[in-house]
Amino acid sequence: MSEATRGALPREVAQPAYDRAACGIGIVHLGLGAFHRAHQAVYTDDILAKHSGDWAIHGVSLRGPGVRDQLAPQGGLYTLAERGPEGEALRVIGAVKAVTFAAESPEALIQRLAAPQTRIVSITVTEKGYCHDPASGKLRPEHPDITHDLANPGRPRSLPGFLLAGLRARRAAGAKPFTLLSCDNLPHNGRLLRGLILELAALEDPGLAAWIEDEARFPATMIDRIVPATTEADRARAEERLGLRDEGLVVAEPFTQWVIEEDFADGRPPWEEAGAEMVRDVAPYEEMKLRLLNGSHSLLAYLGYLAGYETVADTMADADFRRLAKCFMDREAGPTLKLPAGADLEGYKAALIERFANPGLQHRTWQIAMDGSQKLPQRLLGSLRQRLDDGAPIDILALAVAAWIRYAGGQDESGREIDVRDPLAARLGAVYAAGAAPAGIVEGFLGISEVFDAELAADPRLRAAVTAALQSLVDHGSRATVAAALQRLEV
Repeated sequence: MSEATRGALPREVAQPAYDRAACGIGIVHLGLGAFHRAHQAVYTDDILAKHSGDWAIHGVSLRGPGVRDQLAPQGGLYTLAERGPEGEALRVIGAVKAVTFAAESPEALIQRLAAPQTRIVSITVTEKGYCHDPASGKLRPEHPDITHDLANPGRPRSLPGFLLAGLRARRAAGAKPFTLLSCDNLPHNGRLLRGLILELAALEDPGLAAWIEDEARFPATMIDRIVPATTEADRARAEERLGLRDEGLVVAEPFTQWVIEEDFADGRPPWEEAGAEMVRDVAPYEEMKLRLLNGSHSLLAYLGYLAGYETVADTMADADFRRLAKCFMDREAGPTLKLPAGADLEGYKAALIERFANPGLQHRTWQIAMDGSQKLPQRLLGSLRQRLDDGAPIDILALAVAAWIRYAGGQDESGREIDVRDPLAARLGAVYAAGAAPAGIVEGFLGISEVFDAELAADPRLRAAVTAALQSLVDHGSRATVAAALQRLEV
């Protein structure tokens, strides 16, 4: 796949309908993974097709050179494969014009951030990329990357370090700050990012912190699209249809949603013309998505993996797991929501059930299960806290937490090792092993302050419910535990 070869693509493959060479770069995106390429870059591609202009994307990988190695030889071009029950549609995306790996030249990235043409810096680095404590939302000054960045501000490693370096350079040049647009699944992601940057700036230069507080903008967003990891089988399948090899292929469901707070420092693309929703308050949309979609996803991922199901669609093909997901939304997560105006809650929940069951997506339970220590506070613990405050039942929420604990123990129901990918993986495994019995294991996990705040961890109702659920998972396994829970709840 390249500019030189895409002319040979079949007619049914949609291609960029604009002059890519004429588009200037106005957006730097940090975290050029599959989600950004299947979501925000597609909206931007639509806008460039309508208006051309200077909103092309410079995509930056922070973790490794893999994505750069895939896309740079292709000139940033890649294919989006949208898969639904009716089949697959292929489309070439051209919005990403430059691709780099930050660690190879941090100075060059800072220069790009400082350039007046850079008006938006958008972000998808997942929860763990923020170098914060998920339970409190505060910066972790002892994080190795933050420690490094404070000592080496001109050669940062972390997301907050790079953002602060770019803002520092803008201030020194007398330029406006860029807009910092977090697109990660974090509650109040704009406010959270703002707090982290101000904390880091205050440790270095209170004057810089004051300038950022007065001048910079951190709009909140809600992003929604299911984007499984691309496999070699996906690439081979696309190659048969394209007649070309595409190393940068991404796969997604047809559904997509992007809600953005209208608060930008120096202009923005008219993303609403591509279907984005520009609003004054993102919080109700964000809460609905985090608690229903992401909360259900985590519930299904941990229980489904333990039951031996490889994908979410496989899990949903089991009638009990499908009923449990619906029960979770109807009885426990749904009642905690403050709905946005005009929201169709029942329609949204029904659509989620069908999206999870989409046989066209091979969304692995193992992939969704990654980084649970970072995800649970956003996806499950907010609902749990509210249900406890209301004196309401927490049966399924407690089962989801217990399933995470069982999974994080590192051994499945057949005694096989689980490849637990989590920043706290070693610690989680050690806590599980030290607990010996479910009561002790739950005691140990609730003591992990990076996940559970002290008040929640001390609640005896939570402790008892999670312990009972974990005991059942250990004694009877995931399938039997789900069946028993449904019978008990009289679903």
